[in-house]
Amino acid sequence: MVESVECIVIGAGVIGLAVAREMALKGIETIVVESQSQIGTGISSRNSEVIHAGIYYPPNSLKGKLCVQGNKLLYEYCQQRNINHKRCGKLIVATSESQLQKLPEIQKNAKANKALDLEFISKQQAAKLEPELACYGALFSPSTGIIDSHALMLNLQGDLEHAGGVVALGSKVHSGEFAKNTMLLTIGGDQEVQIRAKYVINCAGLHAQSIARQFQGLPQSTIPEIHYAKGNYYALSGSSPFKHLIYPIPEEAGLGVHSTLDLGNSVRFGPDVEWVNELNYSVNPARANDFYGQIRKYWSNLKDGSLTPSYAGIRPKLHAQGHRAKDFMIQTEVEHGVKGLVNLYGIESPGLTASMAIGAMVAKFLLF
Repeated sequence: MVESVECIVIGAGVIGLAVAREMALKGIETIVVESQSQIGTGISSRNSEVIHAGIYYPPNSLKGKLCVQGNKLLYEYCQQRNINHKRCGKLIVATSESQLQKLPEIQKNAKANKALDLEFISKQQAAKLEPELACYGALFSPSTGIIDSHALMLNLQGDLEHAGGVVALGSKVHSGEFAKNTMLLTIGGDQEVQIRAKYVINCAGLHAQSIARQFQGLPQSTIPEIHYAKGNYYALSGSSPFKHLIYPIPEEAGLGVHSTLDLGNSVRFGPDVEWVNELNYSVNPARANDFYGQIRKYWSNLKDGSLTPSYAGIRPKLHAQGHRAKDFMIQTEVEHGVKGLVNLYGIESPGLTASMAIGAMVAKFLLF
């Protein structure tokens, strides 16, 4: 027997839940299918939990637009729902005189993205804000913050369910087939079932490409390659030296080894960039050796042996090592020719920040 529903969202991470919430609030009968036994066990649980301001991304990119929109939506939502968060601010620091000339370029790029509150501060002003910080000047971003990402996901799930939606855990998508402007998904759990849907939204993160390859009728040429960039984090023993997030000048494939606070005021350093071929979340203690030199560029008082492995996340990159970074890819019927299907590929940072804006964008495309 084949069941029917208006919309199926694949993946119960922060992106899938935000998209499903938006569809359900628009009156669309929505089910989220998640292969794991809990929500948010993938990328959503292995990031720095930073609310980004939209500073670095290329102007007119999806990352830039959706980050700036999502930043505002996320702060408003957190305030409405009393979700634990903190608008702690971020300092982007020049650790040499030669790096000072890069700060105006970053500020100009931020303005092009409509992230308009970034301000330059001198070495002396930075020292007043952060006495432990060593730098030649910095940019201060008051719109950058931190969030309890799990609490966010629980609230998104609650909104979805209040609007009549359902999250089906332990439900893995095995195949999909298109016919008569609908899609028939075969989903396995304790019992394999078939569900027909008018709309299917693939928000499976690290598994989005592998799921898309199982869709009969979807041109395989439209599915991009995926590359895994692992980011390792190390915890600092002892109290935090900083009150703000501290970021060095961005580097290839990432934003450099930065100092991130959590809501308990503990400090983590990371992530680095380690290109890998498989999903392995173990953290090598020896990689911390490379962190000390990078961190001491902006915090000279870091003591030997004070970093311990914390956790790792993996970014779903659409470009290989050494190649130019690519934008989010939100593929619709326009790109792949399948009515009612949206595939989201390469949704890495700033995906958490952009999540609610991504939800609004996908719903707008499908429903208007």
